[in-house]
Amino acid sequence: MFFDPLYWLMIGAGLLLSIWASVRVKSTFAKYSKLPTRSQLTGAEVAAGILRQAGIHDVTIERVAGELTDHYDPKNKVLRLSEPIYAGRSMAAFGVAAHEVGHAIQHAEGYSPLKFRSAWVPVAGIGSNVSIFVIIAAFFLGGMATPMGAVVGWLGLALFATATVFTLVTLPVEFDASRRALLALEMGHYVYDDELQGARRVLSAAAMTYVAAFVTSLLTLLYWAERLGVFGSRR
Repeated sequence: MFFDPLYWLMIGAGLLLSIWASVRVKSTFAKYSKLPTRSQLTGAEVAAGILRQAGIHDVTIERVAGELTDHYDPKNKVLRLSEPIYAGRSMAAFGVAAHEVGHAIQHAEGYSPLKFRSAWVPVAGIGSNVSIFVIIAAFFLGGMATPMGAVVGWLGLALFATATVFTLVTLPVEFDASRRALLALEMGHYVYDDELQGARRVLSAAAMTYVAAFVTSLLTLLYWAERLGVFGSRR
């Protein structure tokens, strides 16, 4: 496959999109991390305020090491914010902190896509780890051109598809969290209009990383399907 032009065309396109999204989110975050908000609140204070505003009192806020390592832990009901966000007083800090609170609100409300994604994590983990070995075995068995190869091939593709489904369902979860974040920042009067625009750009850039992950996974799935002979050809 390393000498296959189709491989580099399809997988390469996904890789380039992922690199572009990563560079964009880092550059946008760096830009708006330097622009302080007028309120001078920290990201942790904003997160705590939005949680109170939403009537959520059982979620704790903790610091976590690293940069852009922010996440909400639904199992332990902990909002973990990296140092630049936890203590930051910038537009970027406000946007990221509010986004993670958006996940906490989703959890509290029983947001269906979030519940599905959480339940799907172990399925996608098994599928992504095992699928490549099953697909390789299908090649040795003749792919879709032989009965046994077809059975093993479809099994391999189904296993790989579990990871693609995970990246797909992640999109509405992340977009909804950003929508909730921007609404909370505006309704809570944490930012002025120009500051809200900065937070929106940071979250929009971050969203592209999830889009890139889905596109890359889908292109990879289609590549294996084509090479196994699903679309009428096999190599």
